Amino acid sequence: MENILFLAAMVLAIAVVYGWGFTRLPGERWQIMASVPRLKAGSHWEALNITWYGCIVACACAAGAGLTIVLLGSVGIPLGFTTIFCLAVLAVCLPGSRLIARIVEGKRHTATVGGAMFLGLLMAPLLLWVSGRILPARMGTQVPAIVILACMAVTYTLGEGIGRLACISFGCCYGKPVANLPAWLRTVFEPLGVTFRGPTKKIAYAHGLDGVKVVPIQAVTAVIHAVAALAGVWLFLEGAYGAAFLSALVVTQVWRVASEFLRADFRGSLSLSAYQVMAALAVVIAIVVVSLYNAPFRVPHIVDGLSMLWHPLALLFLQGLWLAVFYSSGRSSVTGARVSLHVIHERI
Repeated sequence: MENILFLAAMVLAIAVVYGWGFTRLPGERWQIMASVPRLKAGSHWEALNITWYGCIVACACAAGAGLTIVLLGSVGIPLGFTTIFCLAVLAVCLPGSRLIARIVEGKRHTATVGGAMFLGLLMAPLLLWVSGRILPARMGTQVPAIVILACMAVTYTLGEGIGRLACISFGCCYGKPVANLPAWLRTVFEPLGVTFRGPTKKIAYAHGLDGVKVVPIQAVTAVIHAVAALAGVWLFLEGAYGAAFLSALVVTQVWRVASEFLRADFRGSLSLSAYQVMAALAVVIAIVVVSLYNAPFRVPHIVDGLSMLWHPLALLFLQGLWLAVFYSSGRSSVTGARVSLHVIHERI
């Protein structure tokens, strides 16, 4: 019963957030959260733009880390290990997402979630080797590698699903114009197409598609990731760790390969992008990992995991993580602002 209530709460929260994000974030109003004056230039101030993109990415990272604490806590893994584990993954994947995007796309001021996921998958053996030395001493038992891998896959899937809302706000990772699709695809996407507004959104200055109905690829990706994450959480809580790992990773990476054929943003000069190749390799690696490392373990108790969220360490960790990611990704490097300050004389 506890598992059902937990999943129902997740479904409700995701539905509310998605319902708001899909309808509001394509608008011009929802790209810049605030502009902070920095340098005086004549009668105005040159300002730094603080973005909704950064806020949403920070929320996505915190949600993924929070779910990690809950899932690993539900099988008895100590909170101290979980926080260090999360920090190790983020310390590699967050900088790596920018490095891979720079190599593939040749741009400094961008990042790739798909590349970060692939990098995390490659570093998993090292993390599992470390956890295999630490956890038996702390828990008195060996934790199968598939348990931690399943948690990584599920929480990544949830985080990227929420993070796609940031792409809607910024207008990146956008789909092709609906009018340019084959007839059978136009029939599917015509009622679902999304129109972005605002000259500072990437879809406008990179492809001139401001005001043009395009495939809602970010929203579709968000929904697919949410469904895969929910299925993964349910399977994890039922003790089916191998199935949880595959359901999260295979679904998202197969969709990654397919979805890029519907995207209009630059993904490299080859017919298959580097991200599609990484996604296909991730599917192969996932199948091999499950065949080698799948093993039974204790059935999780969700109440034990939820209780860890109220620990001061967990609260401070999640708050600190949110602030660090927001500071890193919330300061716009591709837009600027000029702020003019004045007195409202009627209110003096």
